[in-house]
Amino acid sequence: MTLLQIMPDDDARTVLERTDRPDEIRAALSPLNVDFEQWELDRKVAPDASPEHVLAAYRPEVDRICGQGGFRLVDVVRMKPDETDPQWSDKAHAARTKFLSEHTHDEDEVRFFVEGSGCFYLHVGAKVYAVVCEAGDLLWVPRGTSHWFDMGDRPQFTAIRFFEEEDGWIGNFLPDSIANRFPSLDQLRTARLP
Repeated sequence: MTLLQIMPDDDARTVLERTDRPDEIRAALSPLNVDFEQWELDRKVAPDASPEHVLAAYRPEVDRICGQGGFRLVDVVRMKPDETDPQWSDKAHAARTKFLSEHTHDEDEVRFFVEGSGCFYLHVGAKVYAVVCEAGDLLWVPRGTSHWFDMGDRPQFTAIRFFEEEDGWIGNFLPDSIANRFPSLDQLRTARLP
């Protein structure tokens, strides 16, 4: 379920707003200059499709986003449980941990979820905006926005990523991250809407 939960940055137990309505999510994020879109998922993309096939399925949208943002590099990242790999759990934990601390980027961060889910936590002003993205959701976070990302205990997603620079994802980590004070993706999923 696509979801937005807004909390004060000094009290994760207080929920200021919680909604699964795309129009309300868009309206709440717009003043932050954060774009939220939902793309049609009517393409035939197999769960094991190659990155080239995933990008080809969404070529018109990918080209539009590249044109709007000046992105020069686009790739596909996939995380899904692999019970045949005895190291999968350790790899998933390491991947999740990498993004769980509050950070910024020197370029916009844009992600489209082809399948699965993940949660972006945006720390803007005195609030934290937890945005759970599901298949079909695109989130465009402006450069310099303090945030972190949680892929959950058992990461499972395929996402298209957009980059301006060839060196890809570079995070500027904040020394006083508040990320560990807020509910995880898994906790957000199990909480009920008001």
